[in-house]
Amino acid sequence: MKIALVSPYDFAYPGGVTNHISALEQHFTRMGHQVKVIAPASRAVSTFGDRFIPIGRPYPFPSSGSVVRVPVSLRLGSAIKTTLSEENFDIIHLHEPFMPMLCSAVLRFSNTANVGTFHACQGKPGYNWARPISSWMIRRRLHKLDGRIAVSKAAMGYANKYVPGYYEIIPNGIDLEWFNPDAAPIDRFCDGKLNILFVGRLEKRKGLNYLLEAYKQVKQEISNCRLIIVGPGTILRRKYERQVKKNGLKDVTFAGYVAAEELPRYYKTADIFCSPATGHESFGIVLLEAMAVGKPIVASDIEGYASVMAHGVEGLLVPPKDKEKLAQALISLLTDESLRQQMGTKGRLKAAEHGWEHIAQRVLDYYGEVLNKTRGRNDSEDLKLSQLK
Repeated sequence: MKIALVSPYDFAYPGGVTNHISALEQHFTRMGHQVKVIAPASRAVSTFGDRFIPIGRPYPFPSSGSVVRVPVSLRLGSAIKTTLSEENFDIIHLHEPFMPMLCSAVLRFSNTANVGTFHACQGKPGYNWARPISSWMIRRRLHKLDGRIAVSKAAMGYANKYVPGYYEIIPNGIDLEWFNPDAAPIDRFCDGKLNILFVGRLEKRKGLNYLLEAYKQVKQEISNCRLIIVGPGTILRRKYERQVKKNGLKDVTFAGYVAAEELPRYYKTADIFCSPATGHESFGIVLLEAMAVGKPIVASDIEGYASVMAHGVEGLLVPPKDKEKLAQALISLLTDESLRQQMGTKGRLKAAEHGWEHIAQRVLDYYGEVLNKTRGRNDSEDLKLSQLK
């Protein structure tokens, strides 16, 4: 099968959607399919060789408390039409299919079967600042979307408000060969202190400010602990560093951006993984990564996270923005090694259900359903035309 995987976001910049697409490409290719990734890129992407087709130059824009990097151009049509004509794909899989500009334009010019995966559960399927454009685009191109995938019930519930129809729920996957308990810990943090780990972009919606407030309480009761903060960010990092200094917090380490090959080592080093996001998370890939390495979790009780873990099983869920209960949950796990080990073991079992091999096969199976449906529809249309002649 010849498959196009289309990303609306800058493929030279790490993110949940681009990582998802990269994993699908890798596993589809291993399974013997011909796969091309179509995406904007701010710099050369050499990982895929000729399997990567760059279209459009992305620019950063604020959106729903985050930043999206997408192309803004009305001149993508020529490159898209040439690519689709030359490649002659069997199926085109668009991620956030109505996101301007690239995905929506590919959907416009596509004459083959189209599948869309909806990842987000915030904003409209398109930019917040471009709602009139995205609404018009959805109305014009909805009929061209032959199949819909949502990564969680939270994502489905949100997308269904604007793009009604049946959704196949296929969650994000995880590389179990990479994220596993055999990862080597980071030596400098193996000094007997209990390590709390945060992984995520330094954005307001990730809730790091609440974790820092909770850590202040934790540190008062458990002096032998440390907070390790992993994730890119410049403006808010300076703010958080000032918060740490103002509160006189000790043993707080800002690790900054960490390369993918190093990330499992940070999870291995942790005694607890904490993700205090305030909302708008359609899934909890960082939760799965921590669980795959065998770590217990303290996370916000939001729909996207609750779809990945259960309270009291793989970890503890607390109300978002509640620094008091966040601190209590952290203290309860830091003081109970047996419970940490028990939850870590159950987390590994849950993570095993999300291996990319399994997830990729589910996506391929859904492609088959969509292709059978579109072929049946085309056969019916051909029959009607022949009867009219």
